[in-house]
Amino acid sequence: MDVVRTDRLVAVLLLLQRREHVTAAEVARELEVSERTARRDLDALAMAGVPLYSMQGRGGGWRLVGGARTDLSGLTASEARALFLVAGPASAATPAVKAALRKLVHALPEPFRAQAEAAASSLVMDPRRWGARRVEHRPPRFLDELQDAVIRGVQVRLGYVDREGAESERTVHPLGIVAKGPSWYLVSHTEAGRRTFRIDRVSSAEPTGDPVRRPEDFDLAESWREIADEVDRKRTPFEIQALCAPQGIGPLRIGFGGRLDVGGSTTDGRVEVVIRGHDEYTLAGELSGLIEWLEVTGPASVRDHLASIGNALVERYG
Repeated sequence: MDVVRTDRLVAVLLLLQRREHVTAAEVARELEVSERTARRDLDALAMAGVPLYSMQGRGGGWRLVGGARTDLSGLTASEARALFLVAGPASAATPAVKAALRKLVHALPEPFRAQAEAAASSLVMDPRRWGARRVEHRPPRFLDELQDAVIRGVQVRLGYVDREGAESERTVHPLGIVAKGPSWYLVSHTEAGRRTFRIDRVSSAEPTGDPVRRPEDFDLAESWREIADEVDRKRTPFEIQALCAPQGIGPLRIGFGGRLDVGGSTTDGRVEVVIRGHDEYTLAGELSGLIEWLEVTGPASVRDHLASIGNALVERYG
């Protein structure tokens, strides 16, 4: 079953739990689908074992057997993700399905609404990976426990092994989970400020039951942008300044992504840019194929490397 259909069936089930009964027309209107699709979804839920029956005639529709109302506050972390991550920014669902699920979240009983909204905003997807290192796509061991802590808003006693192999233990305030390419990260508040932990290096995760202290106006997506920018700058500390023809800005954005900063225009119509790289020699190699649009103005060492590359090309290819 495709992701969007699964998301929609969850939305239909929540709609049934919220109301005494529904008609196919009401489901279609709520989820912005056709009545035929709504009837097919209701039939699918019944065939999947949901205690659901249809009532014919005037005032008919669909009803859960005996009300079949579930205490939604008893959902596990995995069930909460299945229900509400589809309403958040990381979802692959269509905007219409997201909008419908968000409406249903706000219609939930008050004790569960905060947890539902926390689940919807607990995850950020960043498809760009750092480097070319191969990483397993299997979710890391403590992903469920950590996302459960984010959703419930409880502190965690975290065991961690850093890149040098040193083990440590600390209490953290989990704020959100980020999927960066194939890797997973926990964004947390700690005594030392905001910290990010790669989840495949977590050796233990024990909830303490104490509430998380969440910074005011914390936004996971914005916080991750700041973290990613900081990491990118540390990985590419060397900068060059250059002037670029306007038609070259597009290729530069494609080639350098977040390593490119675009400034203002000069009197001759070219655009000031700053490009970051690992070191001057590597960056000169990356820039050597862009001379049609780009003039490097500094530092002089990169200009010297480019001149050497040009001389070598002329010598070899005439």
